[in-house]
Amino acid sequence: MAGTPLLSPTRHSVGDTRVPFCLQSCVKPLEYAVAVHEAGSEDVHKYVGKEPSGLKFNKLSLDEDDKPHNPMVNAGAIVISSLIKPGANKAEKFDYVLEYLKRMAGLEYVGFNNSVFQSEKETGDRNYAIGYYLKEKKCFPQGSDMSAALDFYFQLCSIEVTCESGSVMAATLANGGICPITGERVLSAEAVRNTLSLMHSCGMYDYSGQFAFHVGLPAKSGVSGAVLLVVPNIMGLMCWSPPLDRVGNSVRGIHFCEELVSLFNFHNYDNLRHFARKLDPRRQAGDDRNKSVVDLMFAAYTGDVSALRRFALSGKDMELADYDQRTALHVAAAEGHEEVVLFLTEVCKVNPLVKDRWGNTPLDDALQFARDNMVKMLQDYQTQYTKTSTSPQTEDTLDPEEQHPDTLKGLI
Repeated sequence: MAGTPLLSPTRHSVGDTRVPFCLQSCVKPLEYAVAVHEAGSEDVHKYVGKEPSGLKFNKLSLDEDDKPHNPMVNAGAIVISSLIKPGANKAEKFDYVLEYLKRMAGLEYVGFNNSVFQSEKETGDRNYAIGYYLKEKKCFPQGSDMSAALDFYFQLCSIEVTCESGSVMAATLANGGICPITGERVLSAEAVRNTLSLMHSCGMYDYSGQFAFHVGLPAKSGVSGAVLLVVPNIMGLMCWSPPLDRVGNSVRGIHFCEELVSLFNFHNYDNLRHFARKLDPRRQAGDDRNKSVVDLMFAAYTGDVSALRRFALSGKDMELADYDQRTALHVAAAEGHEEVVLFLTEVCKVNPLVKDRWGNTPLDDALQFARDNMVKMLQDYQTQYTKTSTSPQTEDTLDPEEQHPDTLKGLI
């Protein structure tokens, strides 16, 4: 497995990341991206659909318009291969796509395995059957040669990469078509967006729905054991582990993807603000803390309880202190904002005993600025807080809401 991040100059790799293997079906989204980049979505989708088929990837099946269901099944990929550089011979077509793939890989290793290509041609009876079925249904553009399209498709499946070069290809898709290694724009934004959409809905064979549910990221698998995974705007990954499950996906590749989204906030529908239990490399810890302090202090100073409630719901530490070690409770007590003090003490249960650099607690500030309504409130809360923090309570004796102070009931 290798990963190429967009947010860091370092790459991470584990295992045999420089051993070449064939892309097989992982070439399908790359081939489609090149076709859309060159011809545009409208022209490409005159010949191929956008819907998941609900059938095996090598079925002889078309949609109600007599088009392949999508570019991620064999029928769709064979038709797409006929749309690239029309009028050119097979050698020119192959060199053309190979050059694109090399640029996507940042000029890292992209090769060709001739023995796999010959084997594909000799044992590809199912694909030949699909080709003739497509020809019968007039699925190819006018003037296209079905045999040449099939040969070109076999060639593309026999292209070799390593985990490292494949991860750069995935990172180029994650980066909107700009290679993160060279900085060159290889694919248009439209081509990348459409490719990722189809990878998300159709990229993992008969497991695509399950994968979208559990992992929620665009991916494409191949029978070589490869899984091309894209985390948009963050990173690209290539996993390679040949043992396959019953539908043709890498067993350990799928497991890795599921573990990745269980640890990181990468699932397409993970909440970026409120899912504090997962790691998120998009958050810059130092900058976030400084901004959080400024936001908290300003909300406390202006008496904006709604803003403070949003901060609490998003998992911010409501006891953050500024340069002078003053907390939001210090500021609210000094300014006399009763609703803010009530929210911080009764809902957020912040510590009232924190001292600023002059040795003052929030109660001291309330006394100093003659906020009489604050003084009694803070005295009572300080007494209650001291008793609670010194008395040994077990989880069983705690009130359920005290065990989970961040419950929605308290915050809302």
